[in-house]
Amino acid sequence: MNTSLPVVYDQLCVFVRQTALIESIQELLGWDERTMLPAAAGEYRAEQITYLSGLVHRRRTDPQVGAWLGELAGSWLDADPHSPSGTTLRQLRRDYEKRCKLPQTLVEELTRACVLGQQAWTEARKNDDFAFFRPHLEQIFQLKRQQAEAAGYADEPYDALLDDFEPLARTADVAGVLAGLRDELTPLVAALVGSSRKPRRELLRRRYPVAAQEAFGKLVAEAIGFDFRRGRLDVTHHPFCSGMGPHDCRITTRYDEHYFPMAFFGILHEAGHGLYDQGLPIEHYGLPPGSYVSLGIHESQSRLWENAVGRSRAFWQCFFPMAQQHFPDALADVSLDDFHFAINDVHPSLIRIEADEATYNLHIIIRFELERAALRGDLSVADLPAAWRDKYREYLGIEPPNDADGVLQDIHWSAGLIGYFPTYTLGNLYAAQFFQQADADLGGMAALLAGGEFGPLLAWLRDRIHARGQCYSAAELVAAVTGRPLSHQPLLDLLRSKYQPLYGV
Repeated sequence: MNTSLPVVYDQLCVFVRQTALIESIQELLGWDERTMLPAAAGEYRAEQITYLSGLVHRRRTDPQVGAWLGELAGSWLDADPHSPSGTTLRQLRRDYEKRCKLPQTLVEELTRACVLGQQAWTEARKNDDFAFFRPHLEQIFQLKRQQAEAAGYADEPYDALLDDFEPLARTADVAGVLAGLRDELTPLVAALVGSSRKPRRELLRRRYPVAAQEAFGKLVAEAIGFDFRRGRLDVTHHPFCSGMGPHDCRITTRYDEHYFPMAFFGILHEAGHGLYDQGLPIEHYGLPPGSYVSLGIHESQSRLWENAVGRSRAFWQCFFPMAQQHFPDALADVSLDDFHFAINDVHPSLIRIEADEATYNLHIIIRFELERAALRGDLSVADLPAAWRDKYREYLGIEPPNDADGVLQDIHWSAGLIGYFPTYTLGNLYAAQFFQQADADLGGMAALLAGGEFGPLLAWLRDRIHARGQCYSAAELVAAVTGRPLSHQPLLDLLRSKYQPLYGV
């Protein structure tokens, strides 16, 4: 046995952890930009983040990293691909080879364009002014095409960008999954929308004071396990979760005093992300065994808590009396059954993050098809607003009255996150399959949730998903946890079991 190998491995890990330290600073600057940054400071913030991004890229592609990886290749430390050392070497090698294909100038130019693009998007959405945002988006798509060409791809440029968020996934496979799910969801949605039973939507539009919403949201987030000693809740234009270190997880939401679900389910969603971040192995922070598997798996954790848990009747058996205490004027005359039906209302809507579970994936399909076409050059950026309206008429039977609630509603494209949207649907599929398995393993989730016992589910997730970091790919993890490959059936089962009793279909 080569006794020098552990020394080499330790040197590699120290270097990579130091790089992660820089990335955490960059993440903190990004959080500050989207929550606290003065408007006039935007341009300099772009320079700060661009500098750090360039520094990280240089470190991630440092020839010394390649030398260390080469020396350790095929060694006993590399033998078990699912061990901490094997996972570290496998993932770092993949990351190193991928990053080395990207020119430093492209990385820095793309970072700068996306920081400025997010700032322009914020202004454009506020003023319903796509023309103001258009040149930024054109530049971002142009740079992302360059990134795809530099990285290389199997079948089409979108493959290279999708891999950044869902490693090893192929565009054609994802397109097939989305199409298959759409075909089975369409008749279910039609039946629900056509039902004579309708919830009392208006009760969610009563007055829910912001201070009470914040207090109730934090109470529930803490009850399901989010640790506010290691995290915090703030306000932003578009909710997100950021991890700045092993003990620093920031979640955000936005409030509407006359629409209860916006902030509450936003908090529950982001807290689900936060629980994953807080559950990753601290001893491996900065290394692959201490990092999330993919954005689809990350999204599964937020969707599981938001929908499988948070929209269940059992959950509200526990929390509805507390909600009535926080919002006495709005909920005093409301029954648990009416409230539960209202938060599971199914109807076509314009805003993705406010969409119900049944129609949500149609929003994702629209974005996936548009960004895929724009990246290929089949659709110009200038034509995106009209194409967006056409897709919404075709898939949901509605049309946005403006661009602010249309093509400008999401931050993703302004941040260069092209290839990100499909991970939301993958997250829904993973979440349903995980929840179904947890229900079987724990002997029935309904009784636990109704009794306010969230610890068993969180412990199950920590043991089977969070603690494993990147030791398994997403596909391997699903098979290891549930004993079968990913299927759309658990999601359809979950939707039918919830909606059929409510809508009588």
